[in-house]
Amino acid sequence: MSDFILNKLFSLKEQVAVITGGSGVLGGAMARGLALAGARVVVLGRNEARAQAVVAEITANGGESIAVLADVSDRSQLEIARDKIIQGWGQIDILVNSAGGNIPAATITPDATIFDMPHTAFEEVISLNLVGTLLPSQVFGQAMVEKKQPQGCIVNISSMSAIRVISRVVGYSAAKAGIDNFTRWLAVELAQKYGDKMRVNAIAPGFFIGEQNRDLLLNADGSLTERGQKIIEHTPAGRFGKPDELLSTLIWLCSPGSSFINGVVVPVDGGFSIYSGV
Repeated sequence: MSDFILNKLFSLKEQVAVITGGSGVLGGAMARGLALAGARVVVLGRNEARAQAVVAEITANGGESIAVLADVSDRSQLEIARDKIIQGWGQIDILVNSAGGNIPAATITPDATIFDMPHTAFEEVISLNLVGTLLPSQVFGQAMVEKKQPQGCIVNISSMSAIRVISRVVGYSAAKAGIDNFTRWLAVELAQKYGDKMRVNAIAPGFFIGEQNRDLLLNADGSLTERGQKIIEHTPAGRFGKPDELLSTLIWLCSPGSSFINGVVVPVDGGFSIYSGV
């Protein structure tokens, strides 16, 4: 297969990609990766300084990028963002739903039980992750299907906690399991109603060091915590992932090279999801 064909299969040139949570560790890496593949990247988030920092990195490397402020839980903000993007760049082709996270009140610590958790904390995490995936999919997905020929790619971000029981993170786990189901459901819905050029898939990252989990997995001196050690013992690769290791899967799912891939959740996890620990 010639380099020309390979470049055509995996190029995102002239595509406009919106990445929610694009100012985070993993989201920022994915934003930079989409830009390297040729996409014009919208870094969408709530923190302007952090979003602009990602944009600056992309433009310094010759890419095109803008920062747009919006909260994924606020439909009106998302609609304003969508209209701004279309006014400036004319279209939206790719949506990566990277925004999400957890809160302490929805986490069951070793000295607590499920009966101690306030249901409002559970609802907050469900809203942040699951509703925070639904609303951008509705708002930006609508721009994709309203093209003369409906076309677009949505990539959701799942988690190991959606498929394996991971202690403590009850709210986050339920939300990510919902994202898996929503990914498959939306893939069928959009393809049946708008054609085969509308696709929805997801990536399930294994364990990567981010802002929220650093203190849970690493001590101040960089050594593993007890929880971090358990994770490494159950990861055949024997290490945490590096943010850039998500990029090839993301670019593949967004590119013409995956034109017949729809409704899948792809683990990028060093083997965590397949290992029983025995």
